[in-house]
Amino acid sequence: DKLMQVEGGVKQSWIWKVKEEGMISTAASAGLVMLWEMGDGLDKIDAYTYVPEEQVKAGAALGMGIMNSGVRYEGDPTMALLGDMEGKSVAVRVASIMGMGLAYAGSNKEEMLEILLPLVTDTSLDMQISAMAALSLGLIFVGSAQSDVSEAIIQTFLDEDRNHQLKDKWTRFMTLGLALLYFGQQEEVDVVLETLKAIEHPMSKPASVLADICAWTGTGAVLKLQQLLHICNEHIEEKDDEDEKDTDKKDEDGEERRDTSGDQLVQAYAVIGLSLVGMGEDVGQEMVLRQFGHLMHYGEANIRKAVPLAMGLISPSNPQMKVYDTLSRYSHDNDIDVAINAIFAMGMLGAGTNNARIAQLLRQLASYYHRDPNALFMVRIAQGLLHMGKGTLTINPFHTDRTVLSRVAAAGLLTVAISLIDNPKAFILDKDHYLLYYLVTAMHPRFLVTLDEDLKPVQVNVRVGQAVDVVGQAGRPKTITGWQTQSTPVLLAAGERAELEDEEWVCLASVMEGMCILRKNPDWQAPRKQGK
Repeated sequence: DKLMQVEGGVKQSWIWKVKEEGMISTAASAGLVMLWEMGDGLDKIDAYTYVPEEQVKAGAALGMGIMNSGVRYEGDPTMALLGDMEGKSVAVRVASIMGMGLAYAGSNKEEMLEILLPLVTDTSLDMQISAMAALSLGLIFVGSAQSDVSEAIIQTFLDEDRNHQLKDKWTRFMTLGLALLYFGQQEEVDVVLETLKAIEHPMSKPASVLADICAWTGTGAVLKLQQLLHICNEHIEEKDDEDEKDTDKKDEDGEERRDTSGDQLVQAYAVIGLSLVGMGEDVGQEMVLRQFGHLMHYGEANIRKAVPLAMGLISPSNPQMKVYDTLSRYSHDNDIDVAINAIFAMGMLGAGTNNARIAQLLRQLASYYHRDPNALFMVRIAQGLLHMGKGTLTINPFHTDRTVLSRVAAAGLLTVAISLIDNPKAFILDKDHYLLYYLVTAMHPRFLVTLDEDLKPVQVNVRVGQAVDVVGQAGRPKTITGWQTQSTPVLLAAGERAELEDEEWVCLASVMEGMCILRKNPDWQAPRKQGK
């Protein structure tokens, strides 16, 4: 906070101590510091928009989106400030598009179609702008199977002007935008998969795998896991020479290289898919983690780079000993990309938990990699994630006693994982480190605050302990084990549950987490003290 919000205003700010693209991320971090603080935050970030440097303006636009993420505000200032993109530079446009995606993630806001759809279909634009627009639309309409958006994205894939652009590294975000529309839709996605089969381009196969895993996220469907493992088992071989003896040798080489790049992405997506489909139930998680061990031993390089990320995705903000010990081993891997992804995954595992063991491992890694700037950058990011919100936030996409999966949160985590997948140096370690801000959609406080019916905080005693599965048991079994009594507000770690100590108050929600409204129990009588 002290670096960004100095008394001298923007001129004294820390932004001027970083170069070029760094300015975008630095200015946007102001939005993260003032997360969900719309009243004061807008004025402070607005100051950055009057600076001549384009990167700072872009960062301010992104910061506004971040600050507004998941908050509904009367008057919609974000749309008014970010929607006007005429004549702006590429950096500002990309940041504005991304900011709108973050601010309205999951809101199904029809007005956003008018602003963002033309950017997807306009073939004269850079792939970066179109892909980010598609991704933002995917986030805004996540899991709604919005037909206009999916038609526009598929039309873009079929467009001949775009065909030469589909080899661009940004294309994966366009495919992700399409996949997010079918998030959790299960069978609904089949129509799109059929359409993608018709597109003859190496990008169509990764796109269909991505759409498939998004549709089945969090279901634990065993058949899907088997399909994905089959994809990982295929050995990618160069094309046979026999088919193409007639063609020129140069052309053949070019064909081969391009063809395998699509297949390698497919395998990397399949690994991420294993963790997405398997997340949310403990047995499935353990099976998938065991498979990751095999993939790490016997997989090709492209699979090995994706495995650490998948391990981080499977239990975010839930530091399990067996997982981070394995990741700690991978963080010293000979392949530096695997090591960098493992470091980031450790940050995801411990995000917002202040876990002392992971903190110690990251400190050791910082001294181990002190000569490698990329790895050191990742260690610092992981340390930031570990102490996120000074230990009061979590990025676990499950809520309501780990029964409901938040689509927006899972989409944000998936976006960051996909930007790191086959080569961390392509985006995050290159110039596009602001893609890390997609984690914002998954951030939410992990404390339990009790309020009375007038929404004033009440202090009551609650028991906090490890949750026990009591489905289908007769009587009133204990729902938590090994509890401690604390007075609210309290922090709930992963897998913990809270219940009220006595019956003086009745909780109006079925699950005690986040903000809980309590009502006085009219029938309650204070227990009489003994000996009177």
